[in-house]
Amino acid sequence: MQSLAPSDSNPLQAAVRTCRALKAWLLDRAYPHWWSQGADLERGGFYERLAQDGTGLLEPRRARVNPRQIYCYSLAAKLGWQGPAQRAVEHGLEYFLRHYRREDRLFRGVVSSDGSVVSERAVLYDQAFALLALARAYDTFSRDEYRQMARELHDVLRAQLGHHIAGFEESQPRILPLISNSHMHLLEASLEWQALDEDPIWAHLAKEIVELALTCFLDPGTGLVLEFFDRDWRPAQGVDGRVVEPGHQYEWAWLLLRWAARDEEARSAARAIDVARKLVALAEAHGVDRTRGVVVNTMLTDKVVRDAQARLWPQTERIKAACSMAELTRDPTFWAAADEAARALQKYLTTPVPGLWYDKMTVQGTFVEEPAPASSFYHIVCAIDVMDAALARANVDRREGA
Repeated sequence: MQSLAPSDSNPLQAAVRTCRALKAWLLDRAYPHWWSQGADLERGGFYERLAQDGTGLLEPRRARVNPRQIYCYSLAAKLGWQGPAQRAVEHGLEYFLRHYRREDRLFRGVVSSDGSVVSERAVLYDQAFALLALARAYDTFSRDEYRQMARELHDVLRAQLGHHIAGFEESQPRILPLISNSHMHLLEASLEWQALDEDPIWAHLAKEIVELALTCFLDPGTGLVLEFFDRDWRPAQGVDGRVVEPGHQYEWAWLLLRWAARDEEARSAARAIDVARKLVALAEAHGVDRTRGVVVNTMLTDKVVRDAQARLWPQTERIKAACSMAELTRDPTFWAAADEAARALQKYLTTPVPGLWYDKMTVQGTFVEEPAPASSFYHIVCAIDVMDAALARANVDRREGA
C-alpha cells in the first residue's frame, strides 16, 4: 500500500485524503481477500491467520476470531463493499454458534480447524466478543433469536461470573489476575446492544463498567488505566500492577466518550469526558514514539516505556480516540493526530500480498515477518469506520458554517 505525501497545513483535509486511501485498500483489497482466502469455505468459519503469501493456516482458532470477522463484514456494505457481506456474517456466525457455544450458553475458548474442542474454558474476554457478534448479527438480519441469545448470555454472565464488588470474574473456577481489558470489551458490546435493544440491562451493564473503571481501574497517581488487579479490584502486586498499555488509554477514552454521549446523568457524563481527555493527553505525551510515529506497546506507571515495539492495534485506537476528541473539542490538532496515526497504520498494510498486514513493528522500525492475524481486522475496520464517519460529519459542519 502506498503511503501518501506528507500532510499539508490543513489537518482535516489531510485526514480526509489518508482515510480515503485506507478505505480504498479496505474495499478493494482487504475485504475481498479475507473473504476469498480468509474464510474456510470447506470446514466453516474463518482462519486464525493467513501466511504472507495470502493462504490460510490450519491451526487452532480462538473464540474471538469469528466474532471479530462477523463484526468486520457486518459493516462492509455500509462502508461500500459490493461483495457478499451478509453471507460472510452468516458464515462466521453459523460456525461460531455450532462449535463454541457450550450447553450452559457460555462460549468455549479454542477449537481446532475441524471444530473439535481444544480448550473448554470460558473466559470473560471471549464472552464480550460473543455479545458483540450477536449485536452485529442482529443489526444485519433483525432476527430476534440473536437478541434472545444475547440476553441469555448476559444473564448467565451475571449468574456464573458476577464479581462480589462489581464487574465480573475472568472465568470459573476463579482465575487471577482480574483484567480491565475484558471489561473494556464488555463495555463496547453493551454500547452496541444499547443502541439496538431497549432492554435496560445494557444501559445498566455499561454504567456498571464505567463506574468500575472510574473508581478502580485508574492509577491514583497518574490517572492512567491499569491492566491487572487482585481479587478485590486492587492493583496486582509487583510489576503487573504497574503495567500500562498506551493503546488501551486511547480505547478507553473512545468508549468513555461514546458512553457519555448516551448517559442521562450530566455529572457522570462530565466525569467520563474529563477522564477521556486526560487519557488521550497522557497517551499522546508518553505513549507515542515520535521518531517512528507509532504508539508503543507498554509502559509503567512511572511513564517509562517498557516495551518499545509497536503492534498494529494501538495505532487504530489512536485513530478512533483522536477523531472523537476532534469532534468533541473542534481542535484541529486532533485531526493531525488522527492523520498521523492513520499514516502509521498504512505502513503495517504495505505487504507483499495486498490486503494483508504486519502485526509487529520492531524498535528499529522494521516489521516482524509472520502470518497476518485475522483478529487485527476488527481493529482496522473499526478505525476506518470511525474515521470515515467523523470526517463526514466534520465536513458537513464546516460547509454549514458550524
